[in-house]
Amino acid sequence: MSVFKNKTLLITGGTGSFGNAVVKKFSESDIGEVRIFSRDEKKQEDMRRAVIAEYPEFSDKVKFYIGDVRDRSSVEYAMYGVDYVFHAAALKQVPSCEFFPIEAVKTNILGTENVIDAAVREKVKTVICLSTDKAAYPVNAMGTSKAMMEKVVIARARNTDPETTKICCTRYGNVLYSRGSVVPLWIDQIKAGKPVTVTAPEMTRFVMTLEEAVRLVLFAFTDAESGDIMVQKAPACTIATLSRAVREIFSPETKEKIIGIRHGEKMYETLLTNEESAGAIDMGEFYRVPADRRTLNYEKYFSAGDTERNLKAEFNSDNARLLCAEQVKEKLLTIPEIRAELGNIGGTAK
Repeated sequence: MSVFKNKTLLITGGTGSFGNAVVKKFSESDIGEVRIFSRDEKKQEDMRRAVIAEYPEFSDKVKFYIGDVRDRSSVEYAMYGVDYVFHAAALKQVPSCEFFPIEAVKTNILGTENVIDAAVREKVKTVICLSTDKAAYPVNAMGTSKAMMEKVVIARARNTDPETTKICCTRYGNVLYSRGSVVPLWIDQIKAGKPVTVTAPEMTRFVMTLEEAVRLVLFAFTDAESGDIMVQKAPACTIATLSRAVREIFSPETKEKIIGIRHGEKMYETLLTNEESAGAIDMGEFYRVPADRRTLNYEKYFSAGDTERNLKAEFNSDNARLLCAEQVKEKLLTIPEIRAELGNIGGTAK
């Protein structure tokens, strides 16, 4: 972490689960300052109090900026003097983006452009933009807006000196116990004595912890090149397995209620498309997808193709390593919030 010594890090959407995890990660580091940029003053006040309570010696290094990535001037104000940016601000809920797609465009696409523009003008050294598996072969407004966000990142990286500002993406799947995800919902349903609502038992999803999400971003920070999309080789599980793991931890007698696939959902998610697999670089725990740096010479699009590409396989939650219920339980029990909930409602960590 020495690269962050006395540096200033800006986290957009910083009051969310990712921002809180980053603050925890840096709480014992020698970073100079962490700026939390978001639009909700109540969440900022709650986070400020939590940081003071949990990391009193670090709390003076955490600064809060009210603003919105849609508002260019507020982004520029927060960007002054920043060395590095983790861009996590986004509209992430599939149903709300389906009903209000233009709002997803304003935040996820135009907001990202505002962040990158301000960072380039301020000569920020590195910008990491957080994307999602839903951006690969998108079928809903949220995924489509995130796919376009990735295109904005790659296009800007292609035309920005990487020696001045490196701009890249991370793409990952479901983060267990993140805000708005299914595990907290199920725990609330168990607390209320209700069955847990399951969309389709055979549906598969990638699973990772917040700590793993932060590790992916830090890996991209050190190992990615400008324009790259960095992908973790995450494991996956079925929704039935995830439900079983949660119920076995908290309340084995709780039943399931099958509600069916919701609007804009897939049966499985993709982290690496067939097209990306053709050029992806295997880096052990991660894949690196370099930017397409071809020029606008359209003649090459008609005269030079790739005969090998169709032989590649996409990396999705159906062909990823599938975890069993015991393995999912083990992963869940590494999450501090799960341990805390367990103590609150008297579950059984077996």
